[in-house]
Order: sequence, then C-alpha cells, then structure tokens
Amino acid sequence: MADTPSRYNNSTHRLIPGGAHTYSKGDDQFPANGPRFLNRGEGSRVWDETGREFLDWTSGLRTMSLGYGVRPVLDAAIAQMELGSNFGRPSSIETEFAAELIDVIPCADMVKFAKNGSTVTTAAVKLARVYTGRDYIALCADHAFFSYDDWFIGATVMNAGVPKAIQDLSLTFRYNDIASVEALFASHPGKIACVILEAATMDHPAPGFFEKLEEICRREGAVLILDEMITGFRWHLNGAQKYYGITPDLATFGKGMANGFAVSALVGRREIMELGGIDHDRERVFLISTTHGAENHALAAARATLKICREEGVQDHMWAIGGSLIAGLNEAAKEAGLAEVFVAGGVPCSPWYSLTAPKPENSLPLRTLFLQEMAERGVIANYLAPSWSHRQADVDRTVEAARGSLPVVSRALEDGYEKYLKGPSIKPVFRPFN
Repeated sequence: MADTPSRYNNSTHRLIPGGAHTYSKGDDQFPANGPRFLNRGEGSRVWDETGREFLDWTSGLRTMSLGYGVRPVLDAAIAQMELGSNFGRPSSIETEFAAELIDVIPCADMVKFAKNGSTVTTAAVKLARVYTGRDYIALCADHAFFSYDDWFIGATVMNAGVPKAIQDLSLTFRYNDIASVEALFASHPGKIACVILEAATMDHPAPGFFEKLEEICRREGAVLILDEMITGFRWHLNGAQKYYGITPDLATFGKGMANGFAVSALVGRREIMELGGIDHDRERVFLISTTHGAENHALAAARATLKICREEGVQDHMWAIGGSLIAGLNEAAKEAGLAEVFVAGGVPCSPWYSLTAPKPENSLPLRTLFLQEMAERGVIANYLAPSWSHRQADVDRTVEAARGSLPVVSRALEDGYEKYLKGPSIKPVFRPFN
C-alpha cells in the first residue's frame, strides 16, 4: 500500500471500502482533478463540494434519464412520502404502477419490484433454474455487468470469494457470435437453464442474431433473459426488446426508470414469474422479498418519469442529442489530427468513445489525460449518457472542451503522457489486484 496515490488516502477510504458504494464512482475511475464529491445537481449540471460546476454526461450512472432535480418527479415522490413510504401491507400504488409497466413492456405479464439491478437479475436466474430444473447459466462475456452476486462475479477476473463450484456453473459466450452459443449447448446438453445478455451495448446486434438466439433457446428449453437495465427507457419507450423485435422470457429494468430514485423491476411470462408466488402447487420459490423493494415514493417517482417519457418524446431526444454529440466529437478529433486515435460512435442514445494509443498499455493513461483536460474545462465525460435535460448548447460546450483537450492528448503522444498527467491513471474496474 506504500505506493497508493495520496488522493486515495482520505477519510472516505478509511470509512468506506473503495471510497464509494459502486465501483464506477471510485477514485480509480476519475482523473486527479475530477470532482471528489458531487453534492448537487440541476438539469445537466452538477456541483462538487467546493462549488465547482460541471456539465455532466454520466447522468448519475445513467439513472438520470430526465436530468437532475426534475420538478414533476420530485413533487410526485414528496406527495407520496407525505402519505407514507412503506407500510405493513402492500399499497395500491404497487398494483397501479405494475399495471402501467405491463402495459408498456411487451414481454411483461407480471412484475416484481426491487431496489437495484443485481437483485432482479439474480431473481431472474433463480426463476430460470427452478423453471427448467437445470443449474448452468450462459452469460454474455462482452457485457460488463449483470450482478454483484456470485453467479456473475465468479465469471470475471475479480472472482475472489466465489467458490469454484459456483464459478463452474457460469458459462460464457460472445455477443453477435451465435456459434459460441451453439457450442455451449452442444457441450452441456440439457443442462443450461438460461441465456442472459443485454440487447446492445456498444453497437446494434448483427442481423439475425437475436432471431437465431431465440430459436436456440426455444429448441433447447432454456429461458432467455434480457437485461434492460441500461437499454430500458433509453432505446425506446417500450424497451430495446420493442426496438429490436426481441421476445425474451424474462427481462430486467432499472437505472433511468425512476430518474434517480431506487427502483428496479423483474418482468416476464406468467408461467415463469408465478413460480415466485403463492397461486401454484409446485415447490415454493423464495424469489424477491425486500422490505424496501416497493417503497411507495420511489414508485411514485417512476410513474411520473414514465408519464414524462410518454408525453415528451424523451427517448427521441436522447437519440438526437447523442447523435449530435458523436458527430461533434469526431469532428474535434479530426481537427486535432487524431481521427485514428479518438473515435466516438455507438448507438446514439448511448454513445461511446475510444482512445487508442499506438502502445496499448498507454491507452488508459491517455484516456485519463483526456478526462483530466475535459474536467479542467468543466465537463465530466467518463462515459456518455444523454438525458432529457441535455440540449444542443451542452453538446456545443462539450465539443469545444474536446477541441481544447485533444491537442494535449496529441502532444502527449509525441512527448509521453507522464509530462501532462497530473495524477494516477484510471484503471479497469474488473482487475484481480489493485
């Protein structure tokens, strides 16, 4: 620990392992001049503990689909809090919002609410195992995160504490590589309970990929689980399953569905979902049982968010803003002579950018340098999550910041990043050692 950067040696790290409650918010994900704490947000802006203002593209890890401090959402949550947040019996808002969600999500016959994505993806996997009587899980290796639970973490390089027996039950395949899926079923005949993946992350699925995947799952008797934690309420009001024409058996939602309030949902086919209920004569399944899973004020916020999405064309706005941002960043890279080094792309409602150095080991330090220079110009751009609150003026400001930042990256390619970087490089979240 002697060489741990002094930036990490603060009271927060003494009190909280890693200094944050999700690894994506950790100090090792931000440049040294980035905000240490964010204490206030409004629209597309955030302020740190010193009062510095930033234009924020992370949107609260994509939870702020509408933006910070959207009044109708806050008012709905406050009104419900005044009535009560939690009771000893279900509240009517649980049934009412469940009905609204079922009306919106194509694959949903039933809904189970929770507070985070890991809870509902793990519940989906459990249901699939019960429904099929099988133990193995096939998960997409190209998708970054499904759950903090052992069935997923055991399949990553950060698998400390996960028994080998559990690790062995999780199999991996590659996105858009249907042959890798076929190979898993061929090598584990009659043993795979489910296939779980996101609809898309970096790019659209290849033509025919999902059609073939559905065909394989039906043929092999496996449950198809679609993780829509990010794509839900971003790709389309009715989810990426509607956008791509996918028919999953189960799907999970969260992130932006309540504009920052903690709500997630497991939805799916009745014959599978009802196994977690009390109206069947099969063995009982302990599915999701959380005291705070359906907190009334969070559901009220989710209802208000869904209403705005329906009425204001939020998803179309995300696509337009993201498309403009991609074009502007690529133009800035071209102007800086870095068109082969810095590339923005992806699905416009959820853009990405890559920064590739001639020496691959320098790519993360150079990305850190870009983030450092953007933060210096008042923009947080660890990743790009357009919200309803982002406007063309925000795109213009970001592109202008990139025009100032990318020439520094260009000079670092010539002189070495060490001359320009003010602190430690960011690191991958999934790594076996610190």
